[in-house]
Amino acid sequence: MKRILLPAGGAILATGLLAAGLAGTASASGVVDDAPLTPNNKVAETVDFWLKANGAALRAASVYRYDYKEVNKVVMKGGYTPDTKPGSTAPIGEEKKSAVKVQNVNLPKTIGKVFFEGRDGKLYWCSATSIQSTYHNLVSTAGHCVYQTGANGHVLDKWVFVPGYYQGKAPWGIYVGKQAFTHYDFANFEDYDRDYAFVTVYNGISLGNGDRKAVSQAEFEKYEGLKETQDVEISPEEYKKTVDLNGGESADAWAKAGSKVDYVGPDYKGPKELSKIEVSAEQYKAAPENKGPWYKIANGARLFAHTENVTEAEYKAYSGPGYRKLDSKGNFTITHFYVAQWVKKTDDTKYYKTVFYVLSGFSKDVGRLGDNVGGQGFAWNQPTGKYVRTFGYPGGEHPDGSKPYTGVTPKWCYGKTNTKRTVVAAIKAEELVSLKCAVTPGYNGSPWLLKYSNAKRLGYVNGVTSAVFGDLDGNNRYDTIYSSYFDGETAAVYKAAAAVWSGKVG
Repeated sequence: MKRILLPAGGAILATGLLAAGLAGTASASGVVDDAPLTPNNKVAETVDFWLKANGAALRAASVYRYDYKEVNKVVMKGGYTPDTKPGSTAPIGEEKKSAVKVQNVNLPKTIGKVFFEGRDGKLYWCSATSIQSTYHNLVSTAGHCVYQTGANGHVLDKWVFVPGYYQGKAPWGIYVGKQAFTHYDFANFEDYDRDYAFVTVYNGISLGNGDRKAVSQAEFEKYEGLKETQDVEISPEEYKKTVDLNGGESADAWAKAGSKVDYVGPDYKGPKELSKIEVSAEQYKAAPENKGPWYKIANGARLFAHTENVTEAEYKAYSGPGYRKLDSKGNFTITHFYVAQWVKKTDDTKYYKTVFYVLSGFSKDVGRLGDNVGGQGFAWNQPTGKYVRTFGYPGGEHPDGSKPYTGVTPKWCYGKTNTKRTVVAAIKAEELVSLKCAVTPGYNGSPWLLKYSNAKRLGYVNGVTSAVFGDLDGNNRYDTIYSSYFDGETAAVYKAAAAVWSGKVG
């Protein structure tokens, strides 16, 4: 069995070997690497990011393609030699045998998608499953779906698991990752014979009918919880009531001229309105001040600033005139500066005001993952050549460009794993398990279930689809998937994760 050689001495492994930039901590054995994901005080913010606007971020995520390895030539060698005795952990819930031959395949409740933000700031997903653990709080997926390897390797941001995912919906809640457990050789040396991970998750959260309270901008800026702004259209009459054209301290209201905008000065004698325009920080600072509650008046035009929390992806992609800042609490913020300039009034002018809201009570604790959807068992050092069922969400293209799957609904494969181990020299893999299965990327991270009970919808996780997809018949379409061989070292990683409590949010 291949092992990357490390210097002896547990203390050295636990401290001295961790290169700069690596987020994990090795165990004394040099096998288990663990790394923190989302701290407790950021869980609600992470859930809000994914579920707001009816799950818009979930629907916007795409197939994760980092580290995909397309294989069309492999070498098959002798079988696997278990490093310890075979073992297994039973699924959550008693597995009942059924004498009835069921033709239809019942999808397990445990499967779903993991979502996260990549190093490039874009949103992605992989497949995964809930798996048995002491505290019913564990997810099994591929290592590359949790940890981006390389010189500056790190865990992926905003990592969540959504069991039963379908079109932006989280029927069993959304489970934020707390701690990731991978094999040390994968996290530190990109060993694709170890492309698996186990992640502890907090109790699930769903969004309920919380309180949405309108406040002043001063209250809005001070509030550190979830908040949002909304520009709402108002009538000309309301506009006249809320705006003091002579510079009085009134609520924010502004006009948007029609198809033709003519900017004029405050001395213009014809019909005119104030229209909100975003400016740079320099332009804002250059304006002379006339103190008001949350805006300032300069040369007949009203100005105000507004700071909003944004995602890292939005922060990196922003190219407007606002000011970007990473604050002391790790929040990505953009401060926008506005000036209300005079424009000629037109027949199709519309009127707006900005309303500031603080949000509370939108989160609801729905309990532990395993209590809600169950958890698959786990098996290691099992003989190959056995039947397995795999379940996942393929959504990418074949090499020929065809795209038979949407990634919206889960698919499955069934067959015997190859008794020969697969060697892929291009990625220095020496002991991958292969299975004939014509799926596409997006299926990576999906569980390989041994002894799957169609009646109980439970089995034993004995592999996960890796980043490697094979086209072995050369027709430019994937036909084979691969997994690490689950041995005693895999069991050590699993057992370390399965014993860790993550707890409630808050």
